[in-house]
Amino acid sequence: AIIEVGGTVGDIESQPYIEAIRQFQHDVGHENCILIHVALMVYLPASEEMKTKPIQMSVKELQRLGIQPDVVVCRTEYEIGNSLKDKISLFCNVPASHVVQNLTVDMLYEAPLAMEKEHLADVVCEKLGLDCPEPDITEWQNMVDTLKNLDKDVTDGPTPSMTWACGTTTAT
Repeated sequence: AIIEVGGTVGDIESQPYIEAIRQFQHDVGHENCILIHVALMVYLPASEEMKTKPIQMSVKELQRLGIQPDVVVCRTEYEIGNSLKDKISLFCNVPASHVVQNLTVDMLYEAPLAMEKEHLADVVCEKLGLDCPEPDITEWQNMVDTLKNLDKDVTDGPTPSMTWACGTTTAT
C-alpha cells in the first residue's frame, strides 16, 4: 500500500492520519514498511541560499508524534549538493543516501525519471530488503522525449478529428 498524507506536519487535521501511520508501522513491523517524508526546501533569493531548517523542524515534529522518516525527499527548484544532504542527514537522523532531491520538472511525466536519477527505488528496496533490478525506462524516456518535442498542435474545431504528434486519431 502507498499512503500519502497531504498537508503540513503539525496541522490538527492530519494528526489522526499520522497516528494511524504510526500504529500501522508498529503493527506490520518497521522492516515491512518505509516512511518517506516529502518537504519543501526553501530558497531565499535575497541571500541566494537554501534553508534546511523547515525540513529539520517538520521531521522533529514527526519524531515528536512517534514517526521517524526513513527517507527525506526535498522538493526544490534548485540542485542541492552533498553538503546540504549531509546537513539534513545529520539533523533528521537519516543516512545521507536517504536524502533525495526532487527537482521541479517541466512536465509531470519527467518526475519518475528524476526520481530514478536520484536512486529512490534503490533506497526503498534496500530498506525493505528487496531485490532491485535495473529498470528499463526506455519506453518512458521515449514518451517524455516525444511529449517535449511535439510538432503539431491539438485543435478543437468543427471537425471531429484531432491531430497529435504521434499520429492522427479520428473521433466518430
